[in-house]
Amino acid sequence: MRCDELMKTNVRCITEGDTVQNAAEKMADDNIGFLPVCDEKGRPIGTLTDRDIAIRVAAEDRLASGTPVKQVMTREVVSCSPSDDLSVAEDLMAKNHKSRILIVDDDDKLVGVISLSDLPKAAGAEAAYDTMRRVTEREAHP
Repeated sequence: MRCDELMKTNVRCITEGDTVQNAAEKMADDNIGFLPVCDEKGRPIGTLTDRDIAIRVAAEDRLASGTPVKQVMTREVVSCSPSDDLSVAEDLMAKNHKSRILIVDDDDKLVGVISLSDLPKAAGAEAAYDTMRRVTEREAHP
């Protein structure tokens, strides 16, 4: 199966200039915990998760309405192409310990997202469990 056969395409972006409060309102409205942060051309430059908000805003007692997304977003972008096999997305998710992967076109414009929760629909429960295990495991330290 290809990524474009499974990805969600109705993805809302925020900009790095948006406030965390605005981002949190969008998350609440859509019942999601993740938003891609995109530039003016729709290219992802980072992500913002509910965990980012909890750790980098609430735990530091910042004012959400006065904190721009760029100050607390995760700048790492992990992505693949819509035409890639789903196994490519799964491997990237596991290697980078990400529960979501951004799908970008040839111009690096965001066209979709695949989440761990999408995988059982395509790969079956056992394959999805394997990817989930690889995403959540951490390197063993001696």
